[in-house]
Amino acid sequence: MFPKVNDLVYIQVASEDKPNEEKECKSRIADVEEESFLIEVPIESGSGRIKKLYIGDELSVYFLTESGVKNYFNTYVLGFADDVVQLVRIRKPEPETITKIQRRHYLRVVAELEIALQMKDGVRFVTHTEDVGGGGVSFGCGSEFKLAQGDQLFCWLLIPFKNGSIDHAPFEAEVVRTKKLDAGRTMVMLKFVSISDLERQKLIRYCFERQFDFKNR
Repeated sequence: MFPKVNDLVYIQVASEDKPNEEKECKSRIADVEEESFLIEVPIESGSGRIKKLYIGDELSVYFLTESGVKNYFNTYVLGFADDVVQLVRIRKPEPETITKIQRRHYLRVVAELEIALQMKDGVRFVTHTEDVGGGGVSFGCGSEFKLAQGDQLFCWLLIPFKNGSIDHAPFEAEVVRTKKLDAGRTMVMLKFVSISDLERQKLIRYCFERQFDFKNR
């Protein structure tokens, strides 16, 4: 399913590596061509500023269906076209690469990412995830960190993307389950309780890239 003319699309420039520039932008489909979309020049959410795009910019895009389902895909800028206003031409994705995300249902992938955590008593430690997804993460840690169901944690996740950029996603999470492992270690499962849509989109984008890697092996 592709977005239609006049549908809103929400964009993050994936090829940028400056965190303060990675803001979600809003645009609209102006025309649909055989192999591309023409979109209006994006506007930054919040500030209302025009977002200048360049040929080759990699974009992480989603649009909403009438039922509220988010459809994500990755694309890039092909060029520009002049109509009444300037339009941006972006590559139309292959239909099978568009991933639908139902509310409360997110893709989860096995991934060993660095994660920093702060417990409610102020204790901080760094470990690695076992899996990540748009709804939460799991990680292993030493049993000296006394974590129990319902505990709240402040977290910072390091996310590497295929284009070589590295990003951080801060969030608050709640422990939903723990499981004792061998050698004095504990597996901890978290669900997000406070995460911005932009930070969640970074995680979903990483999961998509990871899933495509698995499929192509």
